[in-house]
Amino acid sequence: MIAKTFSAAVNGIDADIIEVEVYISSGSPSITIVGLPDAAVKESKDRVVAAIKNSGFDFPYQKKIVANLAPADLKKEGGAFDLPLALALLAAVGRIQKDKLSEFCIIGELSLEGKIRKGRGLLSIALGLQKNPLKKLLVPFANRQESAIVKTIEVFPFKTLAEAAAFINEELALPPFVYNPDNSQNHFFDSEYDFSDIKGQRSAKRAAEISAAGGHNMIMSGPPGAGKTMLAKRIPSILPPMTFEESVETTKIHSACGQNFGGALIAQRPFRSPHHTSSAVALAGGGVYPKPGEISLAHNGVLFLDEFAEFRRDALEILRQPLEDRRITVSRAKTTISFPASFMLVAAMNPCPCGNFGSYDKECACSAGQILRYKNKISGPLLDRIDIHIEVPALRAGELADWTQFSENSQTIRGRIIYARQIQNMRFKGLKIFSNAQMNVKDIRKYCVMDEMGKQVLKRAIEKLKFSARAYDKILKVSRTIADLDKSALIKSVHIAEAVQYRSFDRM
Repeated sequence: MIAKTFSAAVNGIDADIIEVEVYISSGSPSITIVGLPDAAVKESKDRVVAAIKNSGFDFPYQKKIVANLAPADLKKEGGAFDLPLALALLAAVGRIQKDKLSEFCIIGELSLEGKIRKGRGLLSIALGLQKNPLKKLLVPFANRQESAIVKTIEVFPFKTLAEAAAFINEELALPPFVYNPDNSQNHFFDSEYDFSDIKGQRSAKRAAEISAAGGHNMIMSGPPGAGKTMLAKRIPSILPPMTFEESVETTKIHSACGQNFGGALIAQRPFRSPHHTSSAVALAGGGVYPKPGEISLAHNGVLFLDEFAEFRRDALEILRQPLEDRRITVSRAKTTISFPASFMLVAAMNPCPCGNFGSYDKECACSAGQILRYKNKISGPLLDRIDIHIEVPALRAGELADWTQFSENSQTIRGRIIYARQIQNMRFKGLKIFSNAQMNVKDIRKYCVMDEMGKQVLKRAIEKLKFSARAYDKILKVSRTIADLDKSALIKSVHIAEAVQYRSFDRM
């Protein structure tokens, strides 16, 4: 007796279709799972046996059972093969329809009492089925929303093994689940953090606005308590809403990592803030079979690295490739996988080891050599890839005590940023570019048109401050964003001058 169905294995953030075969024959009673399963898949035989028995079905205890997961050379991980194995086994003993079962791709981990647990990577699997003749997906009830985002796939969610078996046998009628984005997708950022909470720091808030408007990377330097972290946490509140395509990309990555806790389409831009003790693998992603790291989880959002100079050198240097290419390639002995990594880097660091260098009222205890060594923890090539460098001074006592200060709220700033992004969307229509920060050399030459005075200001800045070629491009990109915020088609001298001010680390 043999039965067959289909399942899927998530590889990185993509999915491969797996053929699940179950063969029952006479012989020494045993259950064997082949096809390169990991420990979790091997243990599924015990979960499947208990789930079948507790769901009211008989189990062929005195038979030899072999389950094959093909292709055999592809690693199978996790408990998502429990449900397809259980249904294929029931089909093999004639309890459910074999022909009907082969129409589905089936995903789900079983509890011992026969309930179907929430899985990971369901959006990746649904997207993978678009290129496969299979168009029906049987999923855990908790994964119904993200699975149904792909409109060309029919999704059938279930809570128990008994329900799934009854559906296959046509004893339970159930229409495909229809995803309604209006119920879960909120286009307006709802946060406890608002820019109106920040006192003073006009130049830092201006830099944050420019950074958000053009998708530029930014690094802040200032003493503890100056407001660097406070500012960074409020940047997501001024970012433009995600497009549907960006939401799908973001949800796919978080789902593959098992971090789509809401179970629906992620509509708000991610904000990731790993601790400075994080390893290079935690940031880049990895493992024997690589999974996305913090860099990819921040895709289409913000990666905030506080205490930037305290990160390990190897962890910082892996940022170089994604900052340039907006993808990161993770190579291991058994496989090489490329993950999307288009994020805004926002970094914050102290000016010296004690943090008081340049403070108004505190004396710095560091020597010149200690300060230089501390700053040199951030390599020149890495700083060169960061568009905006700003210093955030500590507020004076009078500024802190002045409760009459009011600053713009996030909604007002966000309105200007959305307008600037609309200009960029029209500019780059038809191209795979979504912000000024993503322009390449050809795009810079085409879209960063300066007036004569602007050319002269930039030329003098390059000659005097000895900027690198990459810094030159960064200045032009930031100038383009400043001009967009100013609703100017031409980049003028005032835009160039402001952009040059945001390269302060290059002059250290």
